[in-house]
Amino acid sequence: MRHLLLGASAMALAVACSPAQESAAERLVDSDGIVDYHFSDTYRAHLETLSSDEFEGRAPATRGEELTISYITDIFRNLGIQSFTNENYTQPVPLVRIAPTRVTDMTLTHNGETSTFEYRSEMTGWTNRVVDSVSVENSEMVFVGYGIVAPEFGWNDYEGLDVEGKTVVMFVNDPGYATQDPGLFNGNAMTYYGRWTYKFEEAARQGATGAIVIHETGPAGYGWGVVAGGSPVRFVMKTENRNMHRTELEGWINADSANKLFANVGMTLEQAHERALAPDFAPIALNTSLSMQIENEFQDLNTHNIVGYIEGSKYPEEHVVYMAHWDHLGVDPISGDIFNGAQDNATGTAAILSIAEKFAAGEQPERTVVFAFVGAEERGLLGSAWYGENPLLPLEKTVAGINIDMLYAHGPTRDFVVVGWNNSNIQDFAKPYVEAQNRYLAPETNPEAGIFYRSDHFSLAKQGVPVLYAKGGVDHFLLGTEYGQREASTFIAERYHKVGDKFNPEWDLRGIHQDMFIFYQVGEELANSRDWPRWAEGNEFEALRLESEAARR
Repeated sequence: MRHLLLGASAMALAVACSPAQESAAERLVDSDGIVDYHFSDTYRAHLETLSSDEFEGRAPATRGEELTISYITDIFRNLGIQSFTNENYTQPVPLVRIAPTRVTDMTLTHNGETSTFEYRSEMTGWTNRVVDSVSVENSEMVFVGYGIVAPEFGWNDYEGLDVEGKTVVMFVNDPGYATQDPGLFNGNAMTYYGRWTYKFEEAARQGATGAIVIHETGPAGYGWGVVAGGSPVRFVMKTENRNMHRTELEGWINADSANKLFANVGMTLEQAHERALAPDFAPIALNTSLSMQIENEFQDLNTHNIVGYIEGSKYPEEHVVYMAHWDHLGVDPISGDIFNGAQDNATGTAAILSIAEKFAAGEQPERTVVFAFVGAEERGLLGSAWYGENPLLPLEKTVAGINIDMLYAHGPTRDFVVVGWNNSNIQDFAKPYVEAQNRYLAPETNPEAGIFYRSDHFSLAKQGVPVLYAKGGVDHFLLGTEYGQREASTFIAERYHKVGDKFNPEWDLRGIHQDMFIFYQVGEELANSRDWPRWAEGNEFEALRLESEAARR
């Protein structure tokens, strides 16, 4: 009876739809009472092929990359998708692999006495400069609170401070999380200013020699082992100045180490938190100097973004960008195990191929639609970052982005989860298509983790482009939330970034088909309208969008 009622409800909702929604509601209700659009006949084949052993885990600069480029470009050619660049639709992304051969402990000098923080157990550090070695000698350490300069929030932790030659020390996350005050920054939800990547970038802009973030599990969103226990090898974009604009030293210290450091000025970690949140906060000299040496080997690599487009009939420079990362982790060099990356992110790559097929089969859109498969996401969002800094169409003419990453294959869900809830009004464009499927929009459950800043769409957001990053959630249409949460948790625990992330022919892909329909409809609506999605008032990227609007005018 429940299934019959759900089906009837879907029918009624479809009949009541606006004209824009009518196209979304094809009134196909399956035997479970689920509005099932079966968006693509080719999706399953794309997913299975891209995550097969033959593709060797799709690591950058490997045979797996060559096969992925060949597969995607063959489809593009068959569909008549155009290329910005060459017959292979590729945008080269030059990278540098930096492997430290020697990293010393961190030596601290206070009142003539020295002590050390041990590498990996008490601290970790590296350099993103493409140089053989860096040597930081007796750099004065200064506590700068959260290390944030945010004019829109009236916040400047560096005010009045000259950091040339100094090493700045700061807390992870932002004051909103620390206070849980919804009126401060974005409350519990992390802003860009809370991300450790921002803090290192800001320290470099300020001219610091070194930048050290204090790790605490709650505000960081992960334990110390994640920070210090992973591979020390880093990948950076190759730049003409060899990344000499970055600080010489970047790193973390754990909370115990921070307590020892603050003790040098008669302060505890708790008191430092209080000082950092005070309205009259001023940077605090820690009466301690830091010394540390790092030696590197580095290697130039080339990976690629794969980008095609359907040109707009009326406004060809105005464009909507679909984005997914094609890469994964490749082959384990010791065991030979393949990290197939079926859900992460063959699901998203296959989805955009299916969406491209849908656009190619329809009428030419008024605005251009771009299909961007970006590389080196698993190396630090580097392919999308390269695209964001080297766009193939002007970013001020980018209407919006739609990012598809790691879709769940455990069946249809009622919730369509928006990462970065209310950051912009682009989720409002998705709402009618979500509701036409008897579903509802839902915010992410852990906004304090800053997931919005950890996928490829962020490279567009940093340039002021509103983006939709969403996917089916855990409220399973038939089996409930407990089942959905268990499936999602099992994936993270047992398959995420592990060899177990393989294609399963028993997967229920109905939920992914529903999600693809929403992604398609949002992009199709934007590509055939004069709408320009906007960031929420006060959002950290709003000013950039306003600048783009001024440039368009």
